[in-house]
Parts: sequence; structure tokens; C-alpha cells
Amino acid sequence: MEALKYALLGFIQGLTETLPVSSSGHLMIFKSILNIRENFDSIAILTNFGSLIAIIILFWADIKKIIEGFFKYLFKSDKECKKEYKYAWMIALGCIPTGLMGLILNYFDVLNKIENNIKFVGISLIITSILLFMIRNFKGKKSDEKIGVKDAITISCFQILGLLPGISRSGSTIVGGMIQDLKRDTAFKYSFMLYIPMSICATALEISDFSFNVNLIPYYFIAILVSTIVTLIVTKWFRKIVNSGKLIYFSIYCFIVGLFVILFLK
Repeated sequence: MEALKYALLGFIQGLTETLPVSSSGHLMIFKSILNIRENFDSIAILTNFGSLIAIIILFWADIKKIIEGFFKYLFKSDKECKKEYKYAWMIALGCIPTGLMGLILNYFDVLNKIENNIKFVGISLIITSILLFMIRNFKGKKSDEKIGVKDAITISCFQILGLLPGISRSGSTIVGGMIQDLKRDTAFKYSFMLYIPMSICATALEISDFSFNVNLIPYYFIAILVSTIVTLIVTKWFRKIVNSGKLIYFSIYCFIVGLFVILFLK
């Protein structure tokens, strides 16, 4: 049963992390439904780490190209790498407002105060639904090299919403990108370029809350492995969904689940 619990939460995390439905919100929903209390925060840290591994694997070629291009332009003034240099700075800029707000919320313990408020999750899911509905027909024209300061700051402000359980981080950043006239795939890619440094920082901050138990090591690996594999599969599928302009289905889903949570969960 213990292995099943870790595998189940790893599956839920992997299934919902990259989809615009809020992984934190769904983990809280299943925490409430299954009445899971013991080790829940530690499992969440493990499954989040699994998703991070998956996203790094999926975007490794892009990450490598950006890092190499950044330093080639910085130290060798290689003009062919200027767009990677600029893109790297746009990633950094896109992380700053969200990072600062995250530190403020953590300092005032805001997230912990709403952590067990399942009704808040329901309301947040409906907000996610509305955001996705807003951009259901957006296509955009800007490619990677056209992302500017205004775009990065705007998308980061939308990402701040994703700090709240029930509001999807990927959904809110993709919405922010499309509102700024980014192409669908450009918005998708930039969303996950922001996710990587933000997730690394969040994991580093949360690691002190991890409750290590040597007897649970096999289950830790189960949680990470399941989360990684499912995230890999789902993210590839989600990219196709974004590019086909079918986010409306996630809008409908979030609205139905949000309404269910508000009406039936306590």
C-alpha cells in the first residue's frame, strides 16, 4: 500500500505538472479524497523533482544551445549566438518577478495558510479555466528571437498566479505568452524554459522540509521514477495539443473539477 501511494501521487504529479490543470491543486484534491496526511509534503517534493528531471531531458537540446550561445556571445562576441544570449536574459528576467513574489509569500507564510483550504483550490481551478478560455483562438506571430522585456515581465506576472494551488503555472504562462502575441509553440517553449530555473530554486528551498526515512528509500525512487516517465509522455502530448489550438478542452475540464471541489469536498 505504501508503494502504491507513492506511485499514485507520482502518476498524478506527472500527469498534471505540465498540463494546464495545476499539479499542486490536483495533489491537494487527492490528498483530501484519500485522506493522506503522513509524508505528503515529502512525496510532493520527490514527485516535483521527477517532473523537473523529465523537462530537462525533453528540452536538453534547447538548454545546451542557449547556454553555449550565451557564453560564446558573452566572451567571444559571436554574432551568430546573439539570439541565444538575448533569450537567456529573457529567461532570467522572466524569473525575477515570480521569484521575488515567491520569497514574499514564503516569508509571510501565505501558501501554508491556504495549503489545506480545498475550496480555494476549486476557485483557483475556475480561474485557470477562465484564463484558458480567453486565449482559445489565439495563434500569435512572435517567434523565440522576438521575445522582449515587456513580454518577459508580462509572462512572469502571469506566472505569479501559478504560485497559488489550483492555478496552473504552465497554463498561466502560456496564456501570458499568447496575450503577448507569441506563437503557440514559442509560448509553450518559453513557459518551460521559465519552469526549469524556478523549479530548481523551489526544490532547493523546500529540501529542508523533506522528512528523510532510510526505510522509505525504495518508495522515493518509485515516486521519482513514475513522475519522470509520466511527465515525459504527457509533455510531448501536450505540446501537440497547444500547437493544434485545443486548450479549450482543458478550460472545460478545470471548470468542471473546480465546481466539483467547491460543491463536494471539505
